[in-house]
Amino acid sequence: MKIRYDPDVDILRITLRDTIIEESDEETPGIILDYDRDGNIIGLEILHASRRIDNPQAIEYTILSTQ
Repeated sequence: MKIRYDPDVDILRITLRDTIIEESDEETPGIILDYDRDGNIIGLEILHASRRIDNPQAIEYTILSTQ
């Protein structure tokens, strides 16, 4: 997974899988979902990210163990 924020255009891009985008859809205004040829979500873009996220330049993540 890759997460990239571009402050010049205020877009946060999350890539779940690095493959060819077959289709994109803006299901919610400002949130664009990208799909592969099988209809799986492979990425998303958040437009105007600084209005939607407290700090789009800071990333926090947690890995949960199943043990």
